[in-house]
Amino acid sequence: MSKNINKSREIDMVHGKLLGKLIVFVIPVILSGVLQLLFNAADIIVVGKYAGDDSLAAVGSTTALINLMVSLFIGLSIGANVIAAQCYGSGERQKLSATVHTSMMISLIGGAALAIFGIIFSGTILEWMGSPGEVKTLATLYLRIYFTAMPATLIYNFGSSILRASGDTATPLYFLTASGVINVLLNLFFVITFDMDVAGVGLATVISQYISALLILIHLGRDKSELHFSVRKLAVDKRILAKIIKIGIPAGVQGMVFSLSNVVIQSSINSFGKTIVAANSAASNIEGFVYISMNAVYQTSITFVGQNYGAGEYKRIKKVVFQCLGIVIFIGLFLGNLVYIFGEPLMRIYSKNPEVIAAGMVRIKYICTIYFLCGMMDTMVGALRGIGKSVLPMIVSLTGACALRLVWIATIFKLHRTPEMLYIAYPISWTITLSVHILCFVIAYRHLKKVHIKCK
Repeated sequence: MSKNINKSREIDMVHGKLLGKLIVFVIPVILSGVLQLLFNAADIIVVGKYAGDDSLAAVGSTTALINLMVSLFIGLSIGANVIAAQCYGSGERQKLSATVHTSMMISLIGGAALAIFGIIFSGTILEWMGSPGEVKTLATLYLRIYFTAMPATLIYNFGSSILRASGDTATPLYFLTASGVINVLLNLFFVITFDMDVAGVGLATVISQYISALLILIHLGRDKSELHFSVRKLAVDKRILAKIIKIGIPAGVQGMVFSLSNVVIQSSINSFGKTIVAANSAASNIEGFVYISMNAVYQTSITFVGQNYGAGEYKRIKKVVFQCLGIVIFIGLFLGNLVYIFGEPLMRIYSKNPEVIAAGMVRIKYICTIYFLCGMMDTMVGALRGIGKSVLPMIVSLTGACALRLVWIATIFKLHRTPEMLYIAYPISWTITLSVHILCFVIAYRHLKKVHIKCK
């Protein structure tokens, strides 16, 4: 292998003790996720404090829709992560260059398509969601500006996935730190100085996203290994694309349907009026910091399992899964209950309205205190995807979580129309889906060991 400027940041995932390496890997991923989430959090906090509850509801109510529209391509970036990690584990590093350039091509084409679609259809989709009249106009403006950043968003996510596959989780963190600080400063500048309201926070987000994407491209362009990126080599390798699709499409479809179920829930929330919409937006944003921290363990599980699968270290895969579950339980219990304890002061960051704060605390109570179940569920999904099983967790998740939530809304919630009846659907669906995922992994792992023994 050629000299790699990232060599010192790589982690040997297939040899030695695991726990320390898992923690070293997961901490930068958590911090990166938190900073990425701050893009939207900064928007919500600034508009909530300086533009009012209508603007707060407008920005916050777009989160589920944005997640729905980007989920397919985020799934494909997971596919790129798995393929790159398996190549590292198996020693087939010559395929990494094709993976890098195929991934960048997907991000460019997909980002452009999302930008065009979002700009044209944002207003129509918000209308379908039943967005309150006083909120819809502001939300449409914010979304149209936000979606111009889609190419940058996907470039950053695909580039980060490639770097994580080698064990380098620090570089994406550095780039997000820089762009995150710029985002917050621009938010304050555009909203306070120029009174640009949601347009200002949207523009700040767009600028910061393009900065993070540019930094990723410059870094990969200077890399001297198989991770090197060159515009002249931009192309789609059909074999690599097929592998990325095999892992990524099920992950993306799962994310889309999850987001769709959240859009349906958001539509139900919208029926309670702007106070509940604003409260739900703020509470969701707060709990997002817990989720993104647990999701870092999901990404860790994918990468470590993927490398050990590629290396044929099947016994080590089980150790990775058990230790990742332990880490995610700790993170979920600690951060989730910390958010609940300090919920009211946190809500006051977003709004001074006592009704908004009280309504937000209802969601935090039902979601955050047992959020670790969601983290465990996602970690098991990551383990299955790391060994190449992506369709199975998709089917289980869509049936056990998404379908159950939609049925819940159509039955239980219809009979008892309260926010509490919406929120309780989450922990019920997590528990059921987690149980099935554990069973699926046990079966898949036993089959994996049997095939490995026969091949010896």
